[in-house]
Amino acid sequence: QVQLVESGGGLVQAGGSLRLSCAASGRTFSAYAMGWFRQAPGKEREFVAAISVSGVGTSYADSVKGRFTISRDNAKNSVYLQMNSLNAEDTAVYYCAATWYQGSLITASRFRPVDSWGQGTQVTVSS
Repeated sequence: QVQLVESGGGLVQAGGSLRLSCAASGRTFSAYAMGWFRQAPGKEREFVAAISVSGVGTSYADSVKGRFTISRDNAKNSVYLQMNSLNAEDTAVYYCAATWYQGSLITASRFRPVDSWGQGTQVTVSS
C-alpha cells in the first residue's frame, strides 16, 4: 500500500485557483491509479478526478470538467489537482486516493476498491 498526504488547501475567492498536491510514500506508487474525491458538509464523498498509472488516461466529474486538471509525477511520487474558476459549490474537504489498477482507461466506476486515502485538505471558496 501507499501512504498519502495532501497539501495545498485553503481559502480562496470565487473565480480563483488552487493547486492541491498529494505526496505518496512507498515504492509502488507508479502501479496505482490515483484520484481525488471531495466531501462537502452534509453530503456523501464524491469522485472528482482520476489519472492512470502512466498519466495518459484521465477522467473527471461533470461538475469540474474544463475547470480542474489532474496530473502526476511518478518520479516524485506525487499527484496534483489544479483547480481553476472555483465557485462556492467546490467548497469541501478534498481527499487523495489510490487504487491498484494498471489500465489506461481509469474512470470513477473503475476506481474501486480504494486502497489508500489521504487525511484530507480543506478547500473553502468564498462568494
